[in-house]
Amino acid sequence: MKLEDYQLILYLKEYGTIRATAKKILISQPALTQRLKYIEEYLGGLIFLRTSKKLLPTPFGELVLDHAATVMKREEQLWTRLSKAKGKVAGTLSIGASSLFSQYFLPDILEKFTTQHPEVTIDLVTGVSEEIRQNSHSFHICIVRGEPLKDYEKFHLLDDPLYLFDRYPLRSKLTRPFIEFKSDPEFQKLIERWMYAQDGLLFNRSIKVDHFETAKQMMSRGLGMTVLPESICSNEKDHFEYIPLTMEGESIVRETWACIKPGLRDLPQVEAFMKHIEVESL
Repeated sequence: MKLEDYQLILYLKEYGTIRATAKKILISQPALTQRLKYIEEYLGGLIFLRTSKKLLPTPFGELVLDHAATVMKREEQLWTRLSKAKGKVAGTLSIGASSLFSQYFLPDILEKFTTQHPEVTIDLVTGVSEEIRQNSHSFHICIVRGEPLKDYEKFHLLDDPLYLFDRYPLRSKLTRPFIEFKSDPEFQKLIERWMYAQDGLLFNRSIKVDHFETAKQMMSRGLGMTVLPESICSNEKDHFEYIPLTMEGESIVRETWACIKPGLRDLPQVEAFMKHIEVESL
């Protein structure tokens, strides 16, 4: 079997259906179905059970998929070692990054980096910082908000002061809904400590959303107040009521860090990326 065949069945497992996989990897459904049929005939068994909703791996298929994952991982490791041996900036660069940084800063950084180093393949996973921390072993570089990863080499990327926003006047006698968005426990505890210290603000924690952009839109339509970091609210400052979050007279700030496992900067693609973000002005 070719490497492309192993990658294909891994895509089928990841995306769940023939249709979704064909759309993601930009080939026709008939061609994909025919290729899967060839692979199954070659191996002598069904890899997936076709249902009306999803492809389900068979016991036979689970063995094949485990082997496929191993093959692709070893291939990646080989190219990484070869690029290191040659001193060439190539291979795969695996990044786990917080959702906020990924949306507002990373696209521009990656565009410039891949233009300079077109032979580097970017493997990117985004999520809340806690998810990135829990899976830090999977990445060359972790970009997290809050505290840097312990025992990792770290590079400071961004200071992000926090503000409370509302469409209506703050510190009124009216109890207002508080809009929370999905974040890591460290951030939630930080906000809770600040909330409990407030005397002139009346909160009703009644709205929870999945994303900070959703919270921003809810706030802009007068549905409640929410806390936003400075990096994503420059326009909102011109149109809505806001106050800075402070504690003991100091601004509450969320920091963003790039964290690298010790020794990984020996990889040319990792070192090149770190040099790139060190000179980029955020």
